[in-house]
Amino acid sequence: MLFVKPSLLRSRGIMGMNQRNVDYISRNNPRKLYPIVDNKLITKKYAKKHNIAVPELIDSIQYQFEIKNLETILKGIDKFVIKPAQGAGGKGILVITDRKGDSFYKPSGMEVSFDDIKRHISNILSGLHSLGGKTDVAMFEKLVDFDPVFEPYSYEGVPDVRMIVYQGYPVMAMLRCSTHASDGKANLHQGAVGVGIDIKTGRSLFAVQNGRNIERHPDTNSVFSELQVPHWDAILPLSAACYEMTGMGYLGCDIVIDKHKGALILEVNARPGLAIQIANNKGLLDRLNYVEHKAPKSASPEERAAFSVEHFGAL
Repeated sequence: MLFVKPSLLRSRGIMGMNQRNVDYISRNNPRKLYPIVDNKLITKKYAKKHNIAVPELIDSIQYQFEIKNLETILKGIDKFVIKPAQGAGGKGILVITDRKGDSFYKPSGMEVSFDDIKRHISNILSGLHSLGGKTDVAMFEKLVDFDPVFEPYSYEGVPDVRMIVYQGYPVMAMLRCSTHASDGKANLHQGAVGVGIDIKTGRSLFAVQNGRNIERHPDTNSVFSELQVPHWDAILPLSAACYEMTGMGYLGCDIVIDKHKGALILEVNARPGLAIQIANNKGLLDRLNYVEHKAPKSASPEERAAFSVEHFGAL
């Protein structure tokens, strides 16, 4: 096992879990605001209020007896996502990319029946995948038709951009690319690839999978060094605007790129993980401190995005 001296981590501005929880989350994210980001149905409501683009909601199921309505809800729908409204870490998300009659298919090609989906929804309602094991709501979203530029870099799923936003300023970004090992999901702890993204240009910096540097996607063999995230100029102010939407000072914003609708906020996280530092080969602390002491306290999302481009570009 490889050990790293704490002094080396401090010298590189690496933030640890305790420091994140005490110095940034507790200080910047009032507990009363947590439902805005912990419940994805409430997040959509606030996003609509603030004119922030999100994937379209098809329907939702709150009670077990409503599961009998599933066939009506899915009538004529071939591609969709079912997720727990209060889920975390990608747990409980079921992605369907094709349908033939009463048979549905996951991105891997695995067949799923109506009964399988009903059982999955019942588990969601029981709180199997939810924060604290609380009873939950199953929500149905239209599947994002992701930009074809990502096809070489994501396998069996939709990639998303994780942006850390501090006091309204985008400070660090990472593209999360699904793999066969992650079952088409974009969660790093399930085997997805994290690609550090330059705040100034939207170009790739480094790529990691399971904590180790890699140069090529494990399934497609595409080289990450040639990756350029499209719509970068729109992604920065969109993520910055989540500050006003939530009232929280330390956020992880997950953004997907639809080839027809452009950048959409997939969800917002009040406790974003720290693996983004590994993907960027850089610590967060210097940028957080710079925002705290140098950034204007009153600025629009567009002005804050421009400030980040000026001060946090790596290339």
